[in-house]
Amino acid sequence: MGDFYGFQMIEFEFDGRNAKVVLPKKFNGRLVLKTEYFGAFPDVEVQLVNNGFTLAHVKNTNRWGTEDNVDRQAAFIKYLAGEYHLNPKAVLVGMSCGGMEAVYLAAKYPENVSVMYLDAPVMNFCSCPGKMGIATEESIWDEFYKYRGISKSELINYREHPVDKLPLLKEHNIPVILVYGDSDKVVPYTENGIVLERFYQENDLCIKALGKAGCGHHPHGLEDPAPIVDFILEHTM
Repeated sequence: MGDFYGFQMIEFEFDGRNAKVVLPKKFNGRLVLKTEYFGAFPDVEVQLVNNGFTLAHVKNTNRWGTEDNVDRQAAFIKYLAGEYHLNPKAVLVGMSCGGMEAVYLAAKYPENVSVMYLDAPVMNFCSCPGKMGIATEESIWDEFYKYRGISKSELINYREHPVDKLPLLKEHNIPVILVYGDSDKVVPYTENGIVLERFYQENDLCIKALGKAGCGHHPHGLEDPAPIVDFILEHTM
């Protein structure tokens, strides 16, 4: 047993990985999965638990959306839905690489996703970690190559970037709230989030994009998380 901002947190092993479940004081039967970086910039998650959501996270083997992690997260959602009598469609909270993980998860397992909060999401590997465009900060290429095994030249013709999954999100019309800093040099919005935003707008899909003037990659979230929380509450059952 542990504590998460005053709420009971249960830790256990799921599929050989550390897992956490944060229990609200009054259940509303809805689940939120933090795909990566559990505990980082937690304002939205705290407010959702305050509103009765059950918060969960399962530790990934890496942060690059590999198939093993995507499958594990989907199985985790299904397990929690049964164990805690929750809606099998989870809210996904994905920040940076976690946003990319959320997109892969929603594309492969749309039946387990209700809405996504994506914050400075990695959508284009040529941009991050490839740094083939305007990205200038944080060199994480070696880490990416270790888990993905794709060279920079191969990335040019790669057709499994997160942006390539957008037609699958369209097929299931998964609502998205997108937050970004317009001065992000790690995951530049103009090479990542904007592709998602424009695709949704052009296809008349449900998206709300909130930009932060002069903000870099961090901090994630908003000073007042209410617009994010309200969007999630509006688009979950």
